[in-house]
Amino acid sequence: MSKLMKRLSVASAAVALAAGLHGAVQAQETYTLRFNHVLGPNEPFHQGFLDWAERVEQRTDGGLTIEVFHSAQLGVEEDIIEQIRQGANIGQNTDAARLGNYVPGIAVVNGPYFVESLEEAYQLADSPTMQEWQQELADEHGLKVVCFDWVQGFRNFFTNKPIRTPEDLAGQRIRTPPAPIWQESIRALGAEPVALNFTDIYPGLQQQAVDGAELVYPNITAANLYEVLSHGSETKHILLVNFQVVSSQWFNGLPEDYQTALVEECRTAGQETSATIEEAVAEAKAEVMEQGMTVVEDVDLEAFREAGEKAYEELGLVEAKNKVQEEIGK
Repeated sequence: MSKLMKRLSVASAAVALAAGLHGAVQAQETYTLRFNHVLGPNEPFHQGFLDWAERVEQRTDGGLTIEVFHSAQLGVEEDIIEQIRQGANIGQNTDAARLGNYVPGIAVVNGPYFVESLEEAYQLADSPTMQEWQQELADEHGLKVVCFDWVQGFRNFFTNKPIRTPEDLAGQRIRTPPAPIWQESIRALGAEPVALNFTDIYPGLQQQAVDGAELVYPNITAANLYEVLSHGSETKHILLVNFQVVSSQWFNGLPEDYQTALVEECRTAGQETSATIEEAVAEAKAEVMEQGMTVVEDVDLEAFREAGEKAYEELGLVEAKNKVQEEIGK
């Protein structure tokens, strides 16, 4: 072989090696987020999360993929949040009540009658106080809020008796998630809160560990809870704003354009899903009535609003509530 041919051969080998190394580096730069939520596969949120995943994967050319796990397949929400804080590549659909365990003020978003429309819920993103709380969650507790444009609809009381006033809830053991603002809210509204995971509601009702639950209509149809509950009373006491959280450490390790894609597509999918939820609520309400559930619409909302203020007072959140509501013009 001539010297020229040898040089060309060596050069080609070097190029091939460099290409191989580049390919290996490229392969190492792909990222996966394992995203967990407690809702069933038939819930509107699940399809919304799948849409979010598809758009992020397309936008990053497959560099960032989201694997969505429904029905708490990865574990209990509180346990998942702790794994997220340790830096795991896991995400969780959660709420302000649970985030309030780390930054107490943010729990107000989960309080009674805090926001009462999609417009008010979306305005929260522009609240300076909300931005400060999110920064504190990220910097001090390892929880990065990707977005919170996912509004699950109004929560109502579902029981085996009609509920029209707070007094009607006296003695009723109502399932709630295990978070202070949630439990105090239900207590303020007149019931006895009982902490249960979402997947335990059906057997809990069967075994009479609880007398009812406060949920959105699509929860009732998705989990067939009309089989163990007879009445839905439209107290509309919480417009449930959901937060998508990931590890701050993991998020900060993403390329900047991947971070942007994750956040922007989260907001887009969330607002689309929230609009879909409004339609789903009407359909679910009709379905539970077809299944024999009685819907109580003549509820004394003013009495419930007044009662709900006790939750903020009990937890020392009146000032925080008033400040954020002022910032969003409520």
